[in-house]
Amino acid sequence: MGRKFETNAIRTQTERSQNREHSSPVYLTSSFVFDSAEHGRELFANETEGNVYSRYSNPNTDEFIRKICELEGADDGIATASGMAAVFSSLVGLLDSGDHILVGRSVFGSTHQILTELLPRWNITHTYVDITDPGSWEPALRPETRMFFLETPSNPGLDILDLQKATDLSKKHELILNVDNCFATPYLQQPGQYGADLIIHSATKFIDGQGRTLGGIIVGREDLIEKLRFFARHAGPAMSPFNAWVLSKSLETLAVRMDRHCSNALHLAGFLEKHENVSWVRYPFLPSHPQFKLAKKQMAQGGGVLVFHPEGGYSGARLFIDKLRMLSLSSNLGDTRTIVTHPASTTHSKLTEEERLAVGITPGLVRISVGLEHIDDIIDDVAQALDQL
Repeated sequence: MGRKFETNAIRTQTERSQNREHSSPVYLTSSFVFDSAEHGRELFANETEGNVYSRYSNPNTDEFIRKICELEGADDGIATASGMAAVFSSLVGLLDSGDHILVGRSVFGSTHQILTELLPRWNITHTYVDITDPGSWEPALRPETRMFFLETPSNPGLDILDLQKATDLSKKHELILNVDNCFATPYLQQPGQYGADLIIHSATKFIDGQGRTLGGIIVGREDLIEKLRFFARHAGPAMSPFNAWVLSKSLETLAVRMDRHCSNALHLAGFLEKHENVSWVRYPFLPSHPQFKLAKKQMAQGGGVLVFHPEGGYSGARLFIDKLRMLSLSSNLGDTRTIVTHPASTTHSKLTEEERLAVGITPGLVRISVGLEHIDDIIDDVAQALDQL
């Protein structure tokens, strides 16, 4: 019987050195020495395994990758300098000029910019589909479609996509199913269990969990990762050894942190749903969420993010944000500190108003990444701000 999630997150480690360290050391070296001229030749010829250069591999990044592979049930992976480096690499490293991507419409603002502004330079096109309407996916396919890219839950609308149906479509048409699993983390959802070929994380978010560092990772099928490793070696989006060390240590507390994030978020969502100055709330594990049953099927808990719409629309959202006393105003998420964001004017501001409305980002939408503070203090700050609307 295999080890449990929490144990793998803690006990997957780099082999101890002669110093018998209990915690993995940081390997802050740009390169590695060869035992002999022949050893160097063998390493570069891929006839033997070993570290050559930290842009290629490093004991710290290797440990981080092995942990995420264990937690996601993936074959192999590569670590990148940021979440967006992971997204970009997963696309450009596998697609050719003339290829087409099917994309769940609800994607992060920077992913949208890659799809609409950068990939067209290489004649890589895309079609957006409604992730909540599986019947619309197959008609949007083209003969040149090579990949289905999606987020679930989506940022920031928290739409849930049916991973089994996405897998069925991808297998039928031989597409690469590429899933951004950032909001759920491997603790709450493993897309590979449904057949996803690639799983992406912005490790900057809940995997780090403390707002300290940047990082990204792609894990999945061995043959696809091998192609992505070639791309990453030469394009150079490498994660630093120190960041990999931080993120690997962070994974040791992912489960306990996510339990608190999810508990706090569910309590706050329930409070908001009853407040007279709130028009609506969306959180995957609220029965009022339109895909509540699907969320319960695919996710162990509802995650650490919710969105809501205060009364007064755009002006109400701005007033609410300005009246907060304790909660942080930032564009980040997944921190120990609760963070409040206005997506329409920050993270998704590069989308047109029509594009934002198509994925439910209204001018008054407020996103809250619910932190680890005591839930009473979080609710007190939210309540006093709402009471002033």
